[in-house]
Amino acid sequence: MALNSSMVPLGTAAPDFSLPDLDGEVRSLEGFEAPALLIAFVCNHCPYVRHIEQAFGAFTAGQADLDTVAVCSNDTASHPEDGPAGLAEQVVRAQWAFPYLIDESQEVARAYNAVCTPDFFLYGPDRKLAYRGAFDGSTPGNGVPVTGEYLASAIERVRKGEPVPEPHYPSMGCGIKWR
Repeated sequence: MALNSSMVPLGTAAPDFSLPDLDGEVRSLEGFEAPALLIAFVCNHCPYVRHIEQAFGAFTAGQADLDTVAVCSNDTASHPEDGPAGLAEQVVRAQWAFPYLIDESQEVARAYNAVCTPDFFLYGPDRKLAYRGAFDGSTPGNGVPVTGEYLASAIERVRKGEPVPEPHYPSMGCGIKWR
């Protein structure tokens, strides 16, 4: 069953985190210094993530002044394909060039109020929430092209120091697999 993102209030401060990446390096919020920060809650198994993963990789690779970080918070006991080996396969398949963090305790997903995969949170230089919601209007099977238009528009506004006007469209995807 697909869920929609929770639409956290704009202006909410980014919660701090310390999580290992796939190489075991611990990453934290202050380690990302670009003016815009995109935190994407994703996983390997979800068809909604798989639907956009290659376009998302290409999209983020072309973004100056943007740090991107992916976080997987799924319970790997129920979804072993979302463990480190599966995530490493996804990085190669989707050509992701950003850190992929493992939220084994699920505390970071809870702190961000992430509920689905994918779930996108874009922060400005003050690390206040500027955009939350969908990559674009495409979902598996709806026939809408994968363009990243919603997120691209939001990033451009953040670069210019402008607010991202509502409406923000909630992301839709698989629910995070809670323990």
